Formats: sequence, C-alpha cells, structure tokens
Amino acid sequence: MAIGKWIGGALGWILSGSMLGGLVGYCIGTMLDEAFSGNNRSGDRQSRYGEQSHFGGTHPFEEDRNSFLFSMLVLSSYIIKADGKIMHSEMEYVRQFLRHNFGEQAVSQGESILLKLFELQKQQGPYQFKETIRKSCIEIRFHTSDSQRLQLLNYLVIIAKADGTVSPEEVVALKEIALYLGLSAQDVESMLNLESGARSGGNIEDAYKVLGISPSATDDEIKMAYRKMALKHHPDRVSSLGDDIRKAAEKKFQEINDAKDRIYKARGL
Repeated sequence: MAIGKWIGGALGWILSGSMLGGLVGYCIGTMLDEAFSGNNRSGDRQSRYGEQSHFGGTHPFEEDRNSFLFSMLVLSSYIIKADGKIMHSEMEYVRQFLRHNFGEQAVSQGESILLKLFELQKQQGPYQFKETIRKSCIEIRFHTSDSQRLQLLNYLVIIAKADGTVSPEEVVALKEIALYLGLSAQDVESMLNLESGARSGGNIEDAYKVLGISPSATDDEIKMAYRKMALKHHPDRVSSLGDDIRKAAEKKFQEINDAKDRIYKARGL
C-alpha cells in the first residue's frame, strides 16, 4: 500500500485544515517523494483489494479503511507511551496488525508514522500532546459511527494488553480517549474484561463487567444490558472497514455473547 493511498484515504475523510489533516502532513513529511516515485514505477497496478493505487484515487471503502488505520496509529502513539515506555510487544502488535490487514509495505510506513508521532509527543510535551489527541478524537467522532469508534477503542485496549498487563496510566489514557470519542469509561472496562469474562473457567464477576452491570442486577436489567451491547457491537456496523476488521469485531461480539451465556447459565435463564 503506497503512502499516496494513506494520504488520499486520510485527507479524503479529514476536513482541510483540521488537526488530523495537520498530523497527516507532519507524519508523511519527506516520505512523499518516495511515494510519488513508487507510484510512477508501479503505474496503475491493482492493490490487494482491487482498487487503483495512484495518489488520491481511493474509493470510499478504501478511504474508510485508511482513515481508520491512520486514526488507530495516532491514538496508539498516545496509549503506547502512556506509561512512559515504548514496549516491544505493543509495537509488535501494531506491526502484525498492519501486516495482516494492509500488507508488508504498510509495516515500515506505519512504524515510521508512529516514530514521528512519538517525536511530536516529545516536542509538544505531555499536556500539549494530550490536547492534540483530544482535538483529533473530536474529529474522529465527527466522521465515524459509534460502532467504528468502539472498534477503534477495542484495538487500543488490545495494544495496551499486548505486554500482558495494563498499567494504571494506560487505563487512564484509554478512558480519556473514550471520553474524547464520545464513548464511556464503562466501554473501556467492558473491553478490558472481554477475554476473562468469556472464559468458562474465569471469574463470573468479569462476565458482569463485560455487560457493564453488577452481580446484583435483576434478570430484566441483564437482558436489557445484553441487548444494548449486542446492538452497539454488532459486526455489521463496521462492514465498511473491510472483512478483516469485521472479523475482529465478530470475535469481540462472540466474547460478549459468551459472557452473556455464562451469566444466563449461572442464573438458570
């Protein structure tokens, strides 16, 4: 995937002169020349999704994917450095995500963008960079659906969990981003407990956390909470982002159903 497509996809979705538009320009920087020369050599070759890979030639479907990717990288840079460390396992998860969903070329390009974002965070300092993230989230919120933002938040939670533990600083950062995106702290708690809440041998309290309710909730409250979760997280709502991202949403949706089944079984529902 050529850098030109990242620009075309991101700028096709982000308003001119916006915070995210500025970040696109900052992150791409001197990579433009390489992108143009690469596109000239490749001509009108087809991308892995059958779309033309010339600069600015993205289709709406691909614009959604590329914009989702760029948003994930911007917000990942905040989560990865939330505890003051850049963990290899967290970076490796991002590499694997890029490789699997966007191809091998996207790995080096995405990593370059992340490194530029880390440098920007260093230049701006923690408070100014937090404001940059807040403004970026406001733009993401304006251009995406609730379900797309929930899937974006889910990826950030997975990145935070990649090293086997989620630090208090990462939890705070995740909840800040959730708030900026128009989501809730409860959405973060639910995602943090997905795997443990779905496991048959796990703590049943984690299953309640997945649905965002307490063990003292009534049966009707549990059923209502599940219906709300199922509606919010249905994978059909992110189908425009591609089959691979839809499959990740399906996995999350299945874990929500598994947590519900554990609670229903424990209560004899």
